[in-house]
Amino acid sequence: MTLDDRLPDLVDLRLYVTGATPASARAVVNARRFCETHLSGRYRLQVLDIGEHVEQATADQIIAAPTLVRLAPLPLRRLIGDLSDDERLRRSLDPLHGSHAAGAHE
Repeated sequence: MTLDDRLPDLVDLRLYVTGATPASARAVVNARRFCETHLSGRYRLQVLDIGEHVEQATADQIIAAPTLVRLAPLPLRRLIGDLSDDERLRRSLDPLHGSHAAGAHE
């Protein structure tokens, strides 16, 4: 069974970035590429600039950027970095993988 088969109908993701930094730009490109490749038609990706969405970033306990938050399916997962490692991203988003996947934080 692949990651694509295990994920529900909708994967809800929120990516926090900081302005137009190179790492944030790479994270946006990498997140969109990953979602289109592995979750096509089954994801919602919201990109938020921490400076413009301070209250939401605080509520989501964001301490670094870029940070990708998987809001659904539960459990909540966070992945910090530019999202360039596809395997790490797959493990972090996999709902059947242990909650302590490399790079995943609850």
